[in-house]
Amino acid sequence: MIEIIGPLAPGLVAQTGKPMSLQKQLIERLQQAILSGRLPAGALLPSSRLLAAELDVSRNTVVIAYDHLAAQGYVIADRKGTRVSALSSPAMHRELACDTPPAPPALARRLAGFAGIGAQPAREALLRAGTPALDRFPLAAWRRSLERALQGARPHALGYGEPAGEPMLREAVAAHLRIARGVRCDGAQVVITGGAQEALNLCVTLLSNPGDVGWIEDPGYRGARAAFHAGDLRIVPMPVDQEGLAAPARAWRTQAPKLVYTTPAHQYPTGAVLSVARRLELIAQARRAGAWLIEDDYDGEFRHTGEPIASMQGLVPDAPVLYVGSFSKTMFPALRIGFAVLPRGIVEPSRLALQELLRGGHRLDQLALADFIASGEFARHLGRMRRLYRERQQVLRDALSRYFPQAPILGGNCGMHLTLRLPPHIVDRKVVELAQARQIGVGALSRFAIGGATQGNGLVIGYGNTSAQEIPGGVRVLARLASKAARPAAVRR
Repeated sequence: MIEIIGPLAPGLVAQTGKPMSLQKQLIERLQQAILSGRLPAGALLPSSRLLAAELDVSRNTVVIAYDHLAAQGYVIADRKGTRVSALSSPAMHRELACDTPPAPPALARRLAGFAGIGAQPAREALLRAGTPALDRFPLAAWRRSLERALQGARPHALGYGEPAGEPMLREAVAAHLRIARGVRCDGAQVVITGGAQEALNLCVTLLSNPGDVGWIEDPGYRGARAAFHAGDLRIVPMPVDQEGLAAPARAWRTQAPKLVYTTPAHQYPTGAVLSVARRLELIAQARRAGAWLIEDDYDGEFRHTGEPIASMQGLVPDAPVLYVGSFSKTMFPALRIGFAVLPRGIVEPSRLALQELLRGGHRLDQLALADFIASGEFARHLGRMRRLYRERQQVLRDALSRYFPQAPILGGNCGMHLTLRLPPHIVDRKVVELAQARQIGVGALSRFAIGGATQGNGLVIGYGNTSAQEIPGGVRVLARLASKAARPAAVRR
């Protein structure tokens, strides 16, 4: 037997750097011998007394090793002794013992549709879009909400919660959305999710089948494209102009959608606001076609001039709109709490599906967030952030006008980013590559193309996570990098 498994070595050190006991060594040697076929199926192992004597170890070491192997199914112990189990064929043993590993199994074909967006900037990079002012978040107030949630929680709050989320949070979210965003809803329509992406995935799962058509703004949010791909939808890019999503009338006849994804309050990434006329037309066409609209209100809370633009969902009664949002922009991304407001007519039919798809978690965080909203801290925080982002956006506009005087600025008076159109001879992806090396996290507009052709050349520039003092210097560096990223004159001709 020793020629099959080899001698055991007292004091042998494992790859973890810790000593390996003789018992552990024996178990691993026997497992390897069985898996490789050196100990074939049906082979009778020596008695514990004989093997202990051969290996010069205690009999108890062998007994424990045999018991462990029997518990895992490597061996079978009966009155006749301990025999190797019939695990697999001789061909399988040869394959397992082969030095050349086989090729890994192929991933699902749908993953081929997930186009990469290139290297991502560091989370703390200047001018990075989508990141709020984390240093201005009221941690002390949030800590008090967490403490109240912990103090008021009963032991059952440590278990699984309702699949659709904590009732207190669902009611708090519904109350806030009715007042602040004009959403027609109650708590029963709100489903709490693990961020907006899970909300998008849920919309696709509930309301579409593989092969259905899904429209997405082009350029647009790649997370929506990922959700549609994961649902095996046929994606049709829809152009965007200064009034937002511009769906041609013929598209409703020739490429009628099941789902339409749009960001009406502040189109991502161009910043266009979907006009009321187009909102009403979208709702009317969706009703006629039996389609559903997904309204992603990712940063609609931050309107910098005039009154906030109300939701499309609340524009008419019983609109075929699923309203999606999250607290990543209004609170902080690590919270990972989002929500979907379902149309009233599908709440009950979806109940059983939600029980299967969702498990209910992060209950204490949800209870703390409900307290944060109910206490008024959330509304006060939003007010402070609106004033802060209004100031920072103006500073960014001034800097862009100074250093890029001929480049159009897109973005309206909302949100936490602006988009700068670059002339064709300046390659936006090259600018972004150079900027990332300097810890500047702008995005390339061309990366947001949903269709095959690039729908723009420019920079998506955030100001949420960058102070007003830092913005002009960052833009000045971008201007220098843009000159380096320009195509030579001979190539332009």
